[in-house]
Amino acid sequence: MAAKIYYEKDADINFFKGKKVGIIGYGSQGRAHALNLKDSGVEVLVSELEGTSNYKKALDDGFKPLSAAEVTKKSDAIMMLVQDNAQPFVYREFIAPNLSEGKALGFAHGFSIHFHQIVPPSNIDVYMVAPKGPGDLVRDQFIQGKGVPCIVAVQQNYTGNAMKLALAYAKGLGGTRCGVVETTFKEETETDLFGEQVVLCGGATQLIKYAFETLVEAGYQPEVAYYETCHELKLIVDLIIERGIQGMRQVISDTAEYGDMTRGPVVIDEGVKENMKQVLADIQSGAFAREWIVENTVGRPVYNALKKQAEQHLIEEVGKKMRDMMPWLKKK
Repeated sequence: MAAKIYYEKDADINFFKGKKVGIIGYGSQGRAHALNLKDSGVEVLVSELEGTSNYKKALDDGFKPLSAAEVTKKSDAIMMLVQDNAQPFVYREFIAPNLSEGKALGFAHGFSIHFHQIVPPSNIDVYMVAPKGPGDLVRDQFIQGKGVPCIVAVQQNYTGNAMKLALAYAKGLGGTRCGVVETTFKEETETDLFGEQVVLCGGATQLIKYAFETLVEAGYQPEVAYYETCHELKLIVDLIIERGIQGMRQVISDTAEYGDMTRGPVVIDEGVKENMKQVLADIQSGAFAREWIVENTVGRPVYNALKKQAEQHLIEEVGKKMRDMMPWLKKK
């Protein structure tokens, strides 16, 4: 079934006329949401912890940050943009006591709702607006008169206007300029976790490290191995994003394309697909969510050990040296 996609004509930013939108958390996404909505004519309130760098950034951007409790009291629509593991505490301590009938509680990721870490009262709207890009890109594209595609979902439609609100919010971010896809909290959460684990983060990083280790263990120089297994990946990913997989293949050499089509299935075979199905099953059953929730409860021992181990990998030492040779990679 084809997805339902909304554009500019389908959303009305005037939905927020006489209303206030509260942004909880002024990180990368929070800043982009707050500034884009403000520039779209929406009255925005911001919450951030006093004394933090994000608090100062909010002040520099012209906001006067308030507590999460105050923002919730004064806002008609609240957007939760703190990290997943912090959301239950922030909701329980500051938001829940100040939610009154008819308000709307929003998320940019469905984890807390789908896995019941937050259970809102039945007399409010619960919605999602999730730009498919980092906050800096969301802001940059908006300034250029463009937008980043968004996905929207409604979990509770108490007022009957939850989708109108979500679409108006997406329009305020610039999302309807290029397209907003309707989904569900369940679909967004499960596909997001799956994509992160098997391709975007987990799959990609493990593939890079195994390829790097294979060349180094075979006697090749780590510096050259880094170029071939890590650095050049961006060139291929950029081509795939711009042109699709077949479009990428039209640009690379015939030798590379033949190697792609004949050896790719040898490395990533049906066994890998079966592993992916198991990862998806763990996500769908809630096993991964329960594991991550417990990990945070006991102080993240596995997370911290794995992170330390990863930081000590040879590819990190070599990679830093090689990136220092590429001034164009330096952040402004």
